[in-house]
Amino acid sequence: MSSPLSLRHYSHELLSHSHAHAQLVFGLSGLLDFEIAGCASQVTRQTLAVIPSDARHACGSRGGSQCLVLDVPSEHWLQQQLGGHLDAARRLLEKPAAVGLNPAQSQLVSWLAASPINDPVIARQGAALLLASLANDHGSVHMAQRLPLAALDAHIDRHAAHPLQVSDLARLAGLSAARFHVRFLAETGQTPMDYVRSRRLQLGRRLLQSSALPIGEIATRVGYSSQSAFTAALSRQFGCTARALRQQRE
Repeated sequence: MSSPLSLRHYSHELLSHSHAHAQLVFGLSGLLDFEIAGCASQVTRQTLAVIPSDARHACGSRGGSQCLVLDVPSEHWLQQQLGGHLDAARRLLEKPAAVGLNPAQSQLVSWLAASPINDPVIARQGAALLLASLANDHGSVHMAQRLPLAALDAHIDRHAAHPLQVSDLARLAGLSAARFHVRFLAETGQTPMDYVRSRRLQLGRRLLQSSALPIGEIATRVGYSSQSAFTAALSRQFGCTARALRQQRE
């Protein structure tokens, strides 16, 4: 592996492969759709995808995406460079994940993207700094009390008909909105609002299958302003129409 860091541009052409080393893909611009070992995620600015070694993954970007890619060097390199961060780095790299960056990490990624990363010193030290910072955050999340997902789910279900903000959920977890966003992305692989959207649609599907309520009323109960917007979202999420979901009664 010549240099651990590289800049890459992704297009609509779908790439699908695996490799013997772990990889981190940091979003710089655009939106990159990822599927790693069957888990879907998206890479945008201030986020990254973790691809474990030998994990089959596919990616593509309809509008084009530029990313900074860190091809994780050998175990020997990790031991030499990461010191006390080694165990947390191993945990970070062992399973697929979508991770949010904190402001300092975002600045480091942007600086490296604008630097001559073909310079071996910059590439090696930049990769080590990124991994150490991510491992430090991952270790802190691993040791900290996990987010109260059951309480968050109950709150979303109870208030599904009304507008929900990240700050509402962050208060339940006792965190600032920014910190909650990073923690939530690290623990679930989704942004808080993507999770809320998915939860609302799951509730809508349950109501379709277990009640005789009109589709328009169900749409209102789960926070959609129109039946057409609700049915379009159902189709995107589950791949079938509201009528087809209703026929799959419990």
